Amino acid sequence: MAGPRNETFTSRVSMTTPQISLLLLFALMLVLFIWGRIRHDVVAFGGLMLAVMAGLVPIGQAFDGLSHTATITVALMLILSRALMTSGATNSISDWVSRRTGTISSHVGALAGVTAAMSTVMNNVGALALTLPVAIRTAKNAGRSPSLLLMPISFAALLGGLVTLIGTPPNIIAASYREQAMGEPFHLLDYTWVGLPLAVVGVTFLALVGWRFLPQRARPAAGTEDFLDIGDYVTEVRCGARNKLIGQTIGDVANQFRELDVAILGLLRDGRRVPNVPRRFLVRPDDVLIVEVSPAALPRLLEHFDLEIEGQKGGAAMSLLSNDDVRLAEVVVTHGSDLDGCSDTRERLAHQFNVNLLAVARQGARVRDRIDRVVVRAGDVLLLQGEEQRLGEVMRLLGFLPLAGRELDVGKRKKSMALPTIALFVSAILLSGLGILPLEIALGSAVFLMVVAGIIPTREIYDAVEWPVILLLACMIPIGDALETTGLATMFAQLIIGIARDNGPMISLVILFFMTMLLTDVINNAATVVIMAPVAIAVAQAQEANVDTFIMAVAIGASCAFLTPIGHQNNTLVMGPGGYNFGDYWRMGLPLQVVLVLIGIPLLLWMWPIHG
Repeated sequence: MAGPRNETFTSRVSMTTPQISLLLLFALMLVLFIWGRIRHDVVAFGGLMLAVMAGLVPIGQAFDGLSHTATITVALMLILSRALMTSGATNSISDWVSRRTGTISSHVGALAGVTAAMSTVMNNVGALALTLPVAIRTAKNAGRSPSLLLMPISFAALLGGLVTLIGTPPNIIAASYREQAMGEPFHLLDYTWVGLPLAVVGVTFLALVGWRFLPQRARPAAGTEDFLDIGDYVTEVRCGARNKLIGQTIGDVANQFRELDVAILGLLRDGRRVPNVPRRFLVRPDDVLIVEVSPAALPRLLEHFDLEIEGQKGGAAMSLLSNDDVRLAEVVVTHGSDLDGCSDTRERLAHQFNVNLLAVARQGARVRDRIDRVVVRAGDVLLLQGEEQRLGEVMRLLGFLPLAGRELDVGKRKKSMALPTIALFVSAILLSGLGILPLEIALGSAVFLMVVAGIIPTREIYDAVEWPVILLLACMIPIGDALETTGLATMFAQLIIGIARDNGPMISLVILFFMTMLLTDVINNAATVVIMAPVAIAVAQAQEANVDTFIMAVAIGASCAFLTPIGHQNNTLVMGPGGYNFGDYWRMGLPLQVVLVLIGIPLLLWMWPIHG
């Protein structure tokens, strides 16, 4: 057997021009994905256009990804996830978790278990959005830092997605590739036999062991402040014409500010920033100081020195905290938000929503530019001021996650909507699970009935869909198909087989599993499946092994994005609120991945025999 296999591998070493072109295109896209300065959906769309112009994707098939079953199903699941979030169907979560915060392990276990359970039937980000405020509120009540809880619930959401077909987009995409190869997709509970034990073991690991790997600096003792321990904000404060700081030097002012743990980062004068402002500079009327200040010290700074937040609309500074009609809200910017990558955030919020952007916090890098010029990124924490209704509207329309309690509901619904929402959702799942209707038709029917019943307003259907994810998926599917049409998937398969050599498909499976897990830590998990599924099918067919085993390994591996904050949206979202650095993720993620590999491979081979 060794001879033919090595001959096949050798014969595939020479590459055709289309294969070289596609390989270079993937390398370019991978670099841009890792770089992160250009949004993933933009990179994918640009890659698709290059693939079409290079003849790698036929012009007539360029936008087939938009009508692909996987794309439609993911969009419908996002809408249904929004319905579950806003209908009141999950309002009892906080009370249940609050009764289980006696120890850190029970606290982590309760939150992670609830998050994983919800993630089995809804979008991973949606599950995190529901439990993130609960984690923060219960951490404060228990006198613990949110840092102990946020990374575990982010990972738990990914683990819960392993359990069902609809738990995460990679499962849906993998099922569509299985249909192309075998004539029939995976069904709703086909993932459960492997995914459920992995989720249970993973959540147990997080609760008993995982949180102990978080570095000590990332989990300081929780204080009594009303705000989170997310690091210091950068904001701008204006000195009025009669302010007592007028005429003092920057050095003297800095010494006074230091008593409140406030640092001066820069000076704005006549609309221009003074670079490297000398300490001998005198403060003039209407100067704007760029300062770094903790949330707790901000109101003291404004009151003690009679300063005003730059750009604030009317009213005294302390009206921020005393006005019954005005609220403060700390929110996290999500991937795909309209403000992700924008630099005119303050102006847009003020003009479109009558909401003030007071300050910005970013973990891992100090924000030194003025607020009007800061390019907002996913994971940044914004301090907003406005009427409660306006703040709720901003969070719903712009895709922000609230960090405080759920007083600011992201789209309030009557409690009577919870039961119909659950009934329609469960009915759709049953119709699909029993094979009566295809999944996309069952979910689409549920969405239609929810709109007719008034559970989801028509406008919110479009708001609920994460269009960057849909565009990313729609663009990557034709490029993924090019892997097969150019023969590049077969070449990669032979490379894996060549590495495994005489050890057979078992080693090939392990290599494929690890490759998928590493790739998903640097690019979107949906894109990972699109790239790796054709390779998995080619490896299985070349070795006359069970295609199901290899596709399932790709689906599981693509959801194991535990090593970096950029592998999945959830990891990015908790980075700022949790006070984590880039390197903190692998501390807990690497042991978790080792556990999942040790358990996942035997489970795969038991449920999907490699020669079954």
